[in-house]
Amino acid sequence: MDPLLLIVIISIIGPVIGSAIGVMKKPSIAYISNMLSFAAGVMLAISFLNLIPESMHLSSGIVCVVGVIVGSLTMYGLDRILPHIHPELCNQEQGRNIKRTSVYLIMGIFMHNFPEGMAIAVGSVSDMKVSIAIAIAISIHNIPEGICTSAPFYHVTGQRIKSFLVSSSTAFPILAGYLLARYLFLNIPEQIIGGIIAATAGLMIYITADELIPSANAGGDHKTIFSLIIGVVFVIVLGMI
Repeated sequence: MDPLLLIVIISIIGPVIGSAIGVMKKPSIAYISNMLSFAAGVMLAISFLNLIPESMHLSSGIVCVVGVIVGSLTMYGLDRILPHIHPELCNQEQGRNIKRTSVYLIMGIFMHNFPEGMAIAVGSVSDMKVSIAIAIAISIHNIPEGICTSAPFYHVTGQRIKSFLVSSSTAFPILAGYLLARYLFLNIPEQIIGGIIAATAGLMIYITADELIPSANAGGDHKTIFSLIIGVVFVIVLGMI
């Protein structure tokens, strides 16, 4: 299969699967926790073993440091400005009126998913296997988010198919971000690419520390650490293939 097509499929399947589960039956907390922990391991390994070294190779240490800071601050700003949810209990961060906030949450996920799509494109300037690994991690991360956006919308509207389609549409910004970043990487200097790659690392580290690891441990089962380790090993093995 064409790697580009595979990346596109992986990128959009997470929100679609999550949205389908959200209007059907919620999986166990243990299952979600282990998925999130695995995604955390993948994101951390890629950030420190692939993205940061690649950024320093293409630019410089200073550009890399600035990029990591900018990427993390960008995600922090999005979390503060936009309605968002943490998937461990499907709790909404802003507002208590589920009828009013269900749409806002979907809009928030839309905005959060765009930079995630750009992150997936990073491998196009180094190794497509990196893009595939990032796509897998982000897709797994987006399954619980899909659950937590489709479920309240379905609760409010009572329309299963409409809720599934509206929630699944949050996959489009991932695809848009990916395609835009691929185009940019073909038309900008290596120094800037190095900064963007570092910003991607900062973005992924922030998501891992702020959302994935706390969410994975929310169920109180600390054995999820082994899923994180498996995620790290997965990236190492992928690099050996």
